[in-house]
This record gives sequence, C-alpha cells and structure tokens, in this order.
Amino acid sequence: MLRLKGIIMIIVGSMLWGATGPMMEWILDYSEMSVSMMLILRLTIAGAVVLALLKAKGIQIGRPMRQKLWLRKMVMFGVIGMLGVQYGFVQTIAHSDAVVATLFQFVAPVYIIILLSIFQKSFPPGSQVIGMIVALFGLILLLTNGSFSSISLDTSAIVWGVIVGFAFTFYTLYPVVLMSEWGVLLVVGWGMFIGGVTLFIINLPMFFMNLGALLNGPAMGMLLLVIIMGTLAFIMFLQSMTYISPVETSVLSSFEPLTAMIVSVFWLGQSMGVWQISGAAIMLVGVIWLSIGGNRKKENAPFPESIQEYDHSEV
Repeated sequence: MLRLKGIIMIIVGSMLWGATGPMMEWILDYSEMSVSMMLILRLTIAGAVVLALLKAKGIQIGRPMRQKLWLRKMVMFGVIGMLGVQYGFVQTIAHSDAVVATLFQFVAPVYIIILLSIFQKSFPPGSQVIGMIVALFGLILLLTNGSFSSISLDTSAIVWGVIVGFAFTFYTLYPVVLMSEWGVLLVVGWGMFIGGVTLFIINLPMFFMNLGALLNGPAMGMLLLVIIMGTLAFIMFLQSMTYISPVETSVLSSFEPLTAMIVSVFWLGQSMGVWQISGAAIMLVGVIWLSIGGNRKKENAPFPESIQEYDHSEV
C-alpha cells in the first residue's frame, strides 16, 4: 500500500511539473511579463513560503546562514544551481516551447555521466553508454526533425537548452553535502529565495519599470497556479522517495515531458513534426534505460550512488 502511495505521488508530482511548463509559456505569450519578472516572483514567493513553513515547524532556518562556509555554499547553490536552472529553462521556453525545454532538462543525466567520466577518468558502464547514445540520437531528431541539412529549432533555444543541462548538473551534484547537513527542504527553500532576490537585484530598475505587468489578472492568476503546483510537485517528489526506489522515481518521472507535450498540443495548439515526436519518444526510452541500466550496474560503476540514483525530474 505504501509503495502504491509513492507511485501515485511521483506520477502526480511529475504531471504537475510537466503542466507548469506550458503555463509559463502561456504567461510569456499572453502578457507583458518578462522572463526575469516571472522568475523573481516565482522563486522569491516559493522560497519564502517554504522557509516560513519550516520556521512554523520550529526549524531554525537561519542557522546555515550564520556560518561563512555554509552561507557561501548556499549562495552558490541559489545563484548558479537554482537560478541557473530556472532561468535557463524559462529562456528555453521563451525561444522555443515548453515541450522542448522539458526534454532538454529531462536529458540532464547524460551531462552528469559525461562530466563525471571526464573528471574521474573512468569509462561509464556499457548500459549507460547505450542509454546516452539512444538519448542523444533522440535529441538530434528533435533538433533536426529528420532533416540533417537544417536545424528546426532556433539557435538561441539550443544554447539555452544546453545551459539548462550544465546548470542542472551543478544543481544535482553540488548541494549533496548541503542537503545532507541541513535537509532538502531548507536548502531548496533558501536556494529559491536567494536565486529570486539575486535576480531582483540584477533587474532592479527593469522590475519597477514593468510593474504594470502585475495588473494583468489572468497572468497573475496563472503565475500563482505555477507557484502552487510547482511547490506541491516538489513536495511529492521528495515524499515519494520514502516509499519507492530512486530508479522507480526516475522512470515514473517520464510523465513530466509527456504531460508537457499533451498540455501543449491540446491547450496551446502546438504541433511537432513526426520526426520530432519520434525523437522525443526515443529520448524518453534512452533516459529511462539510463536510469535502469545505471541502477543495475551500481555496484560496479565508477560513479557515486547519488548519481546512479539520480532523479532528473526536479527543476
């Protein structure tokens, strides 16, 4: 019964995450709200809510910020990890669409394994190599739509998509010690709040010049839904790990790009070429194989368990 509860939680959480992509795309298309303003509001509000809830539970949320070592690590995670992933993800949406952005994020395990292979000077297990080849082949089909003489995606979208992958690699690997010391919710809460405040400071003049965008009732209502759904999704991801294995979490999180695709097609009226749809499906198979293969080879693989059991669905 507990395992079923975990499965339901990860599926619902993935679907909520997947739905927020098209919702943010709608906000960018049908309002004057910029990428920066949307993320400032989303990160700052969500981070503040998480920290407030933790404080209400009696947790001393300020403890890590009073020590220079943890303060520095928390700031780096908030700026490079949390803000880097979120900003790159929404910029990819702005230059393409939510489906493409979600798929670029979904293929992040390939970046992690390649990066660790370089630093550790070790060749990954054969099962992971197969998974990477399949996932990258699917990505090529997505980018070209089957025509290798031209790229079907805007160059800016590809650049931001690659940035999302590298930022997500940092987001995944860097905070391991932080989360072990202070807990996942506290680290993510501070990460979101620091990322939002940093972006606010950088865009201070522009933010106040664009305050008129806040008067758009439908857009603000949609943004509120994005904040609520995103926060609920993150909590469900965390809770599901209590009841099911990390590899099950990785596989079932494939509902995220599938949801983004379905919502985009039926709500936003978007369409993808046959080869792009095929590429998306191949990418899903490759990343799922990567997760399953990595789990099977965990004992003999040259990578830490935290990477083998990596959950690529958290953005």
